[in-house]
Amino acid sequence: MANVTIDNVVKRYGSVQVMHGVNVDIEDGEFVVLVGPSGCGKSTLLRMLAGLEEISAGAISIGDRVVNDIPPKERDIAMVFQSYALYPHKTVADNIGFPLKMAKRPKAEIDEKVDKAAAVLDLTPYLARYPKELSGGQRQRVAMGRAIVRDPQVFLFDEPLSNLDAKLRVTMRVEIKELHQRLGTTIVYVTHDQIEAMTMADKIVVMRDGRVEQIGSPLDLYDNPNNVFVAGFIGSPSMNFVHGMVGMKDGQKRFVSDGGTVLPLPETDAQEGQQVIYGIRPEHITVGDGGVPMNVVVVEPTGSETQIFAKSSGDLIDALVKDRIFARPGSEIGFVIDPVNVHLFDRKTEERI
Repeated sequence: MANVTIDNVVKRYGSVQVMHGVNVDIEDGEFVVLVGPSGCGKSTLLRMLAGLEEISAGAISIGDRVVNDIPPKERDIAMVFQSYALYPHKTVADNIGFPLKMAKRPKAEIDEKVDKAAAVLDLTPYLARYPKELSGGQRQRVAMGRAIVRDPQVFLFDEPLSNLDAKLRVTMRVEIKELHQRLGTTIVYVTHDQIEAMTMADKIVVMRDGRVEQIGSPLDLYDNPNNVFVAGFIGSPSMNFVHGMVGMKDGQKRFVSDGGTVLPLPETDAQEGQQVIYGIRPEHITVGDGGVPMNVVVVEPTGSETQIFAKSSGDLIDALVKDRIFARPGSEIGFVIDPVNVHLFDRKTEERI
């Protein structure tokens, strides 16, 4: 195991700079997820850590060793890709043991490590099969087994679940997290799926346009987002954002949207007349008497929850409630908002107030 330090890393392709001084500290044995939309630089950063992309400036260290100029095979890392990249003509056992065979390890050692990895991943019954005889989840476990036998200091995962269906992704999330708990090895995991990030990570690195927007634990990012981008990216369904200003009503500060919707505010240093963005998560809205009058647009029952999209003065707000609400489009409903759950952002900078 080893800690990983990414120190002011820059990446350029010719005159185009795509990574802008990225800094990330990863503790020994930590499960860190790089998350962000397509094109944010997360996979590029992972490939620089693996040695598959050159670093234009800055430094990457694994343990106490700067690895900028060290070839991938000497970095003591193992990478699992989105595509399984298995040899179709080799059995599961041969695919898992291939890195050791290339390293000219003794056959007895290879067999021992293959058996151990197969036991960890529940692949023992399939060792004699070929990839075409496996399901997608089993193939991904074989790819993980091939990484495990190398006993690396750091595991790198590049969107390994993207090719799996929704149900299997949930199962594999559990298996990868359980694997981390068993092995205790440092893991750096790339995904665009914030649900994967929230459920798996010890620490999340949110990226946008080659920059780090915020680093923290899943619940820290959920509860205390630094800006509108992080607030909207973390959490599902996404946070509601309403543009407006701080006003006064009945001697108290209230939020007044551009369309005229009046919403409650928490205690805030924002001044009357200040232009702000009002953020409230759908799951923090309840339905009841005395709430903000809203006109129902769409109701989406899912069984355990009901998602309601409603408008007031042109402002669309989404609520996710546990109760079964039998509201019809066009009817009026009250959205109850506890001010303690409200997030305020500066309208110009989009930074948290």
